[in-house]
Amino acid sequence: MARGDKMEKASIGVVESNSRIYDRVGQFLLKQGHHVRRLPIADLMGQLALQPCDLILAADPLPGLSAAELLDHMEKSGLTLPVILVAQEGSVHQVVSAIRKGARDYLLFSDDDELLQKSIAAVLDGGPSLKHARYGRSVHPQIVTRTPAMQALLDVARQIAPSSATVLIQGESGTGKELIAKYIHLHSERRHHRFVAMNCAALPENLAESELFGHEKGAFTGALQRKCGKFEQAHNGTLLLDEIGEMSLPLQAKLLRVLQEREVDRIGGQKPVPVNVRVIATTNRDLGQLVCEERFRKDLYYRLRIIPLMLPPLRERQQDIPLLVDHFVRKFGDCEKQSLPQFTAAALAKMVQWPWPGNVRELENTIERALLICNQPSVGPEYLLLDELSKNPIPAHKAQLVGMTVKELEERLILHTLKHVNQNRTHAAEMLGISIRTLRNKLREYRQEEDVRISMDGM
Repeated sequence: MARGDKMEKASIGVVESNSRIYDRVGQFLLKQGHHVRRLPIADLMGQLALQPCDLILAADPLPGLSAAELLDHMEKSGLTLPVILVAQEGSVHQVVSAIRKGARDYLLFSDDDELLQKSIAAVLDGGPSLKHARYGRSVHPQIVTRTPAMQALLDVARQIAPSSATVLIQGESGTGKELIAKYIHLHSERRHHRFVAMNCAALPENLAESELFGHEKGAFTGALQRKCGKFEQAHNGTLLLDEIGEMSLPLQAKLLRVLQEREVDRIGGQKPVPVNVRVIATTNRDLGQLVCEERFRKDLYYRLRIIPLMLPPLRERQQDIPLLVDHFVRKFGDCEKQSLPQFTAAALAKMVQWPWPGNVRELENTIERALLICNQPSVGPEYLLLDELSKNPIPAHKAQLVGMTVKELEERLILHTLKHVNQNRTHAAEMLGISIRTLRNKLREYRQEEDVRISMDGM
């Protein structure tokens, strides 16, 4: 293993009632030059006090000693050694509880050897363990996963973080693309500087250039003072260009020049301004298809995807759903400053099987809604309202649809969706599967038609 070659030689203690852990990783660790010793359960604290280890590998549970008790005993004894727990099986509560009590990782015997070896290597290298990276105790608090595909993606993200190469993160809406961008930033040397985000679809085209590159005083009507754009704000840091697929072709050309020359031209400026920025772009669109349709520049596409990352949808991360549920319950509990009810096994089973078209964002919203409306000690599946919300309300009024044009149906659907999300255009666009720019243009079109109708009524 590449990382293992760089590890300093360490003393590793194995605590178990049989030899399952030792048999699996003992030879691997010995080949790496580490000293491995079995520790007695009876006088474990005394042995560790006399001869400390660099790392403890402990079975969970031990005879007469749970993982929580082991960690508590170590803390009370003043032992701050890193501990990796290995269990036959583990519930969501056990995993999260162990990590919060100080375990560096919590693995299962069913996990493959490579995962166990990576966890050990991460601790001995002094980096964040696999589970700590997922729970964000030293990385980011919202990345929670045990899915191999996500773990592999995070490994790649951590490996490429020190470079300044542009990254293109692709994935469906709600999969956590901005979180991965922040994860890369926090693992880079740029983490001491700003992380600046710009939503390319949230601004009208006439304002996007000024927002991105800045302008000088008097450059246009309303430019009362100089403004530094996002590139200058992110100097020496990271700039996230969210929804890059919605950027206009003229602005794409200017962005390409900035990436090539590493300098920006403010609107109305006399000379370029040098910038040192790492650019990360995200999109839920198929940029390759947009290139074929000549709606996205091919040269910019290849410039952005020097390092491409593809985030899996939540329906392909079923084993993460119980962990995410626990994470969001704790998050909302912290916000409300009170303990909240837990979800029942039936509710968890329902959520694991649900396809989640809105991905993690939809799951979070579902959990928040269920916690708000539930007045019971535990949250059952009836509070999820998944079946009710998945039903299309329009077919219930089929008789009213006869004779309506497609354009009228589209307008009704858009306005109904906006009402459903309390006029939040970003959420409405995501639910409708269109860009914010398209939604804005549609609403402008509806307003113009309404103005014409009012004008004609007054004639």
